[in-house]
Amino acid sequence: MTDPQRKLSTAELAEAGLSGWSLTGDALTATFRTRKFSTGLEFVNRIGASAEEANHHPDLTLTYPEVSVTLSSHDVGGVTSRDVDLARTISGHASDLGVAAAE
Repeated sequence: MTDPQRKLSTAELAEAGLSGWSLTGDALTATFRTRKFSTGLEFVNRIGASAEEANHHPDLTLTYPEVSVTLSSHDVGGVTSRDVDLARTISGHASDLGVAAAE
């Protein structure tokens, strides 16, 4: 699962064990309940910094009281290891902020 240009199979995504994330079409999606707009904004800022560092950019929606995230590698038409890596990073930011993924 290390080739960042290879689309991952459903089985590989299940093996990744991403809690709170689901496969929707050709993308990983998650919604995080931030409960406060200020927490959501901090979360989005952290995601933005990590996305810039990884040069891989998710679609984000910030509303009160949640942040929705969609990850997909548009260049391969699906989910790659880049998406899984960024999903793990985003989940780490959520944990640090005490934010739970909606189930």
